[in-house]
Amino acid sequence: MASLASSSVLLNLLFIVSALHLGAAAARILSEKEDQQQLQFQYHKGPLLSGNISVNLIWYGSFKPSQRAIISDFITSLSSSPKSTAQPSVATWWKGTEKYYQLIKSAPKPSLTLALGAQILDENYSLGKSLTTDNIVSLASKGSPKEVINVDLTSLDVTVEGFCSSRCGTHASSADHHKFAYGSVTAPLEAVSACAGIFGKGAYPGYTGNVLVDNVTGASYNALGLHGRKFLLPAMWDPVTSTCKTLV
Repeated sequence: MASLASSSVLLNLLFIVSALHLGAAAARILSEKEDQQQLQFQYHKGPLLSGNISVNLIWYGSFKPSQRAIISDFITSLSSSPKSTAQPSVATWWKGTEKYYQLIKSAPKPSLTLALGAQILDENYSLGKSLTTDNIVSLASKGSPKEVINVDLTSLDVTVEGFCSSRCGTHASSADHHKFAYGSVTAPLEAVSACAGIFGKGAYPGYTGNVLVDNVTGASYNALGLHGRKFLLPAMWDPVTSTCKTLV
C-alpha cells in the first residue's frame, strides 16, 4: 500500500513539473510570437486624414432604431471630451490616434476632429439584396462628397460581393474622378489590426486580456460611451512605444 501511495505521489509530482515546463514553454512561444508581430509592424509616416470631418451613416436594408443608435452613439463618443466622460472611455481610446499626428515634423501639426453627420436610410433595398463592389460605391455616393467619410452599413439579409470570403471590409476614396479601393484579409497591418485579439492587459492568443464585465448582462467591455453605452474596443498600436496600447 505504501509503495502504491508513493508511486501515486511521484506521478502527481511529475505531472505538476511537466505542466510547469509546458506552461513556461508556451509562455516563451507566445512572447516570441508577440515580439515577432511587433517587429513586423512599421509605421511609414504616410499621409493622415485631417480637418473637421463628418461621418455619414448610410443604412441599407432593415435596421431597428436601437441598432442605429448604437453606431451613432459610438461615432459621437469619439469626439466627446475625455475629461468629462467616465473612464475608461471611447474618447480616450480615440485620443491615442493623436500620437501619429505628433510625429509629423511640419508646423502647424495637422489634427482631426470627427462628428456625426447625416444618416441616410434605404429600407427598400433600392439595389437589391445582393450587392457588388460598384453598388457599394454607388451607395456611398449618396452622402456629401466633401470633408466627409461615408459609411455603408448593410442588414443581415444583404450579401456583398467578396465579403467574409476574400475580404472583411472595403474603404475607398476619390480624387479627380479616380477611385481607389482597398479591402483584403492579407492587407498590410494598420493601427488597430496590428493588435488583433488584444482588448486588455495580459492578452495572448485565445485570451482577450483583463477586460471589464457588465454585472447585469455578463458581457465584456473596456470603454464607456454616451448614454451609458459600453463598448469592447481593440488595442491600438502606439507608434512611440511600439506596443499595443490598451484601455484596461
